[in-house]
Amino acid sequence: MSDEQTLGVYDMQAADYAKRFATDRPDPRLDAFLAEMPAGAHVLELGCGPGRTAARMIAAGLTVDAVDASAGMAAQAKAQFGVTVRVASFDQIEGTKIYDGIWANFSLLHAPRAKFPGHLAALHTAAKPGARLHIGMKQGTGEGRDSLGRHYAYYRENELTDLLSQAGFSVTKSDLGDAMGMAGAREPWIIQTAYA
Repeated sequence: MSDEQTLGVYDMQAADYAKRFATDRPDPRLDAFLAEMPAGAHVLELGCGPGRTAARMIAAGLTVDAVDASAGMAAQAKAQFGVTVRVASFDQIEGTKIYDGIWANFSLLHAPRAKFPGHLAALHTAAKPGARLHIGMKQGTGEGRDSLGRHYAYYRENELTDLLSQAGFSVTKSDLGDAMGMAGAREPWIIQTAYA
């Protein structure tokens, strides 16, 4: 993510965000992801936020590269869970065939649509053959800012499937739903499981 306005929102609201999404509820999608990872798997969590999911992955025995563009979120992850986060943008994802899994849960939705295919291609390059990708996005068309000033890009299910396929991923599952976001609006989302 390179949008300073979006980053500013997350930096200023990092502590509130961490409290809002603090939960010990089971996450069936994360459980399924963890169940597929080989022992000692190397995983990228792209947009790790306050670190709760990264901490869960580490506790499950995975080697986790936790990445977030917000220094405020990185500080929360360190303070709350002892997770060291690399502060980096989507443009700084590098490496070839190093990850057994990639968890991109509602992070890449902040990438401009023009840059999104390149980000997916970089993730595919960084993934080992057969690596599992979890990606969560908001449904819709176009791009714009929410009431908090955060930039979002929106995708329809078939469009996201096509973009993942063009990057080299095979989509095996799509889940659709809606949820109340930080900005106070109920919005539709899409979560897809794909393999490199």
